[in-house]
Amino acid sequence: MKHYVIALALAALASPTLASGNHAGGHGEKLAVGEPGDKTKATQTIRVTMKETDDGKMIFQPAIIKVRKGQTIKIALKNAGGTDHEFVLDQEDKIMEHKAVMEKFPEMEHADPNSIRLAAGATGEIVWKFTNDGEFKFACLIPGHYEAGMHGDVSVAAK
Repeated sequence: MKHYVIALALAALASPTLASGNHAGGHGEKLAVGEPGDKTKATQTIRVTMKETDDGKMIFQPAIIKVRKGQTIKIALKNAGGTDHEFVLDQEDKIMEHKAVMEKFPEMEHADPNSIRLAAGATGEIVWKFTNDGEFKFACLIPGHYEAGMHGDVSVAAK
């Protein structure tokens, strides 16, 4: 069933986001935000918590990440909330394209190195090398979560 849903998504919503490997398991293309990193070369660990707040918001703590171009970072994620959350790292326009796909196919599973979905209480990590400087985003694209505040910014400074 999952493969069928993915096939439908690809056929119905063929776009540059999907062609670049999002949800399709990746095709080896590099993302503007960087590429999967080698864990042994990580120079920093950034701990990010995903959770709901008492006032109904959904947040990442911290919501701003600052790194240097060329740096490999281990992003250690903890879902301290009561529901599934995900962490997707990309350019803002790609995040918004991905968000639109997720609204149509909310159960779609990710197989991309720049994203992870965690159940309540679970932990995980993404190891990422930031190969380009600029401003990027991370977000939870489960329908309704982005609107509830679950997104943040990554600033990558030139060396």
